[in-house]
Amino acid sequence: MGDEAVFFAAYDAVLRRWPVEVRGIDVPTPYGSTRVQVCGPEDGVPIVLLPGGGATSAVWFANVADLVPGHRVYAVDLMGDFGRSVHDGAPLRGAGDLVAWLDALFDELGLDGAHLCGHSYGAWIALNYALHTPQRLGRLVLLDPTSCFVGMSPRYLMHGLPMLLKPTVERVRAFHRWETGGAPEDPVWRAFLDSTATARRSKVVPMRRPKAQDLRACTVPTLVLLAEHSRAHDVPRAAVAVRRLLPGASVVTLSQASHHSIPTERPAELNRLVAEFLA
Repeated sequence: MGDEAVFFAAYDAVLRRWPVEVRGIDVPTPYGSTRVQVCGPEDGVPIVLLPGGGATSAVWFANVADLVPGHRVYAVDLMGDFGRSVHDGAPLRGAGDLVAWLDALFDELGLDGAHLCGHSYGAWIALNYALHTPQRLGRLVLLDPTSCFVGMSPRYLMHGLPMLLKPTVERVRAFHRWETGGAPEDPVWRAFLDSTATARRSKVVPMRRPKAQDLRACTVPTLVLLAEHSRAHDVPRAAVAVRRLLPGASVVTLSQASHHSIPTERPAELNRLVAEFLA
């Protein structure tokens, strides 16, 4: 089995772990075809889920069961990243292109008024979308957002550099062990992470922090969930910055969570807080 086949077999295996019936659809945009996993009642309030870099739409297996009551869930493979979205259209040059891509996706799916939830790189995209098109959103949830309110940790970037420059299974494992404090508990998810060492992505856009005045002008009700043991950034400093730059936001630090494990390893509190915020 070739490298891509191994990756997509691992991707499909994670999707089979979803505890609800899910259907994958391909949505045309000017940037290429976007794969979206759809589940939940057709008349439910729409919620769009944007994963962290490299995690794909499959990552929400531990969260989706608590979201589908009352929600129509749209979990997205990010354009330019790993997954089944195909970046064969317009180039991705910066945050503006990702906002335009997501806007086209909202148009095609008729998602005005949807809630938007993102993790890490996906949270950065979600925040930029909220700043540019607040009228299209209901509520915004950011899970340990990176390069949104404070800069990323130099140690985090240095530990991740070998994996990015020359990815191998061992380098992927070593980086996740360092950041999370151990290997993923779920063996299917662990196999998926291994498979990303040889998967291909077209372009992950460099993340630049939004301007302070733009953040202060944000009108979308927002919940920011930080991971207590995140090594991606200084968590206490991030909490202070969120309260200063988004004074109307709710900010919660999840105990025992790391940056990469926040959606998958200890989902109960996260799911409860998100469900309460969206109710």
